[in-house]
Amino acid sequence: MTHDVTDTTATPALPLAAGRWEIEPFHSAVNFSIRHLGISKVRGRFADVVAELVVGESAATSSVTATIALASIDTGNKDRDAHVRASDLLDVEKRPTMTFRSTRIEGAGEEWSMAGELTIGEVTRPVTLAVEFGGVEGFPGQDRRHAGFEASGEIRRGEFGLDFAPGLLGEVVKIQLDMQFLEPVAQEG
Repeated sequence: MTHDVTDTTATPALPLAAGRWEIEPFHSAVNFSIRHLGISKVRGRFADVVAELVVGESAATSSVTATIALASIDTGNKDRDAHVRASDLLDVEKRPTMTFRSTRIEGAGEEWSMAGELTIGEVTRPVTLAVEFGGVEGFPGQDRRHAGFEASGEIRRGEFGLDFAPGLLGEVVKIQLDMQFLEPVAQEG
């Protein structure tokens, strides 16, 4: 297996088949961490994620979109999760989803960068993620290959109107994504 990307133009070709790659939910995760009292971190995940990778002829013509249900937060503590969903914190009635839409993808080999727009409720801000391409592999018993990616970045929650509990919770939320996408189904022609 090779991860080489040929760069004959300013936008290199991608080592993925063109088309719509759908998320493989059983091997994908959206994780986060935030400081609590400034002395430790609370870690959690969002369980309900819908994402799609559209691969074009190059990175410039490729895109990623994702929608995350904020009510699917899981920090390992049901009481805390219920409180975070409430109107005085995340307010999932008012802000049911968080969405991401890429605006630029660039890089080569295993190291990539993806800039995009993150929307939480009615607030949209730019976000850039460092992306590591893990490769493409077949899965025993399946005709479709899987592509793996790890991405990381951070947001400042106050920029999204989530400035509740200052001092109790940190301003910076670190994001860690582990994503697998399924190759498009081959079209018979």
